[in-house]
Amino acid sequence: MELHHLTATRARELFKSKELSPVELLDAVVARTAAVEPSVNALTEEMLEVAYAAARTSQERFATSRSQLGALEGIPLLLKEEQPIAGYTAEEGSLLQKGEIAEVTHPIVERIFNAGAVVHGRTTTPEFCCAGYTHSKLWGVTRNPWNLEMTPGGSSGGSGAALAAGESILATGSDIGGSIRIPASFNGLVGFKPPFGRVPGMAPFNQDTYCADGPMGKSVADVAMLQNVIAGPHYTDQASLRPAYVLQTPNAEAAEGMRVALCVNLGDYAIDPAVEANTRAAAEALRNAGVIVDEVILPWTREQLVATAWAHFGGIMGAFISEIPRKEQELLMPYTRNFAENAATGGSFAEGLVSEAELYAPLGKLLENYDALLCPTNATQGLVADFADPAELIEINGQQVSWLESALTLPFNVVGRVPVLAVPSGVAPNGVPTGVQIVGRTYDDATVFTLGQALEESMGLWNQASWWPQLNAAAKV
Repeated sequence: MELHHLTATRARELFKSKELSPVELLDAVVARTAAVEPSVNALTEEMLEVAYAAARTSQERFATSRSQLGALEGIPLLLKEEQPIAGYTAEEGSLLQKGEIAEVTHPIVERIFNAGAVVHGRTTTPEFCCAGYTHSKLWGVTRNPWNLEMTPGGSSGGSGAALAAGESILATGSDIGGSIRIPASFNGLVGFKPPFGRVPGMAPFNQDTYCADGPMGKSVADVAMLQNVIAGPHYTDQASLRPAYVLQTPNAEAAEGMRVALCVNLGDYAIDPAVEANTRAAAEALRNAGVIVDEVILPWTREQLVATAWAHFGGIMGAFISEIPRKEQELLMPYTRNFAENAATGGSFAEGLVSEAELYAPLGKLLENYDALLCPTNATQGLVADFADPAELIEINGQQVSWLESALTLPFNVVGRVPVLAVPSGVAPNGVPTGVQIVGRTYDDATVFTLGQALEESMGLWNQASWWPQLNAAAKV
């Protein structure tokens, strides 16, 4: 396997055996970035001086004293730009914040640096992370390395595209409606939306039950490795849970005998036939691993789910955007203005809370009898990279739907205490990967990682060197 496509767990093994050094691995991802970044456009900046200093320090630690090794020692990692670093830009993809400098560092960023990671850059997002695709006036269009005509998803699209292209080994994301899981699926990666409170956030969005920062990587074990670093209580976040929850190394054999409920459409979502076929293939792979899989029906409707979300967003994110002076709103992306308009016309916050409880009830009852729920991540084979009109309808399996209904991720932000692991399920005819979500009982993170590991080993897709896209370094759109 080419060095830039190594998993973090394999890189750590090679560091310990002295077959590879942190500086050599950083050299590989930096060279790869130089070759493919003009085509993919996944980074807002590189931090090479900081990165090489960290890599040299890690190299010395592996050579002299393994007792001082951090959990991410020597591993190249990219940070989503939304997660601030004191002294660096805090632009969030918006011309309104161009040149702004962060005064504080996000708790998970502190932990990542302290764990010995080699942070070498930051990744693109849509403006204010308001979309499931990634382009902005400030940073341009980020493209999917599997098919450069298509989006890598969003809002952690830069992290997803960079990892799939081989520009790093690990990355961070955040998720308020699917922003980790959508790009994980479209880029053939693993991503984890932690349950509310598991990972500390920054005020005021640390109080938002829909919102979570989380890990993205190239294997289930890699994502568990990063999750263990960023999880746990932090003194700045009263919502962060005690005690720290530590995942054990995922064990596929422990999945044998578990019960999983398969629901392909979560009620009434339109599903692309290729997505459905790959979802059913994932279910069969779990059966081959000894998991009992039954198909079930959930009485959800897209109409109620979307209305519930807009009621919530109207009381939180929409309020922030609506406070921007009208003249300055002209600088916003159309999707940002559309988001604010939808949020402003949603139901009341109280109505949203009632609806959230109504939506959780059938899922909670289902998970009394099953260890987890399995469903697609995205309903579609993908959106074009420069998807411009947020009001434009998308055709999926003969139905016209909004972009917000093109992913099955939002329900699990509405019921935000459930852990969700997104893993690949195959590749669609357009060359873009598809994925599934493994949804656990409230705060039962370990089970979704166990099932994810079983699926990874049983499917034998993304743990192969041949999995990654053959992105031509000279490719341009």
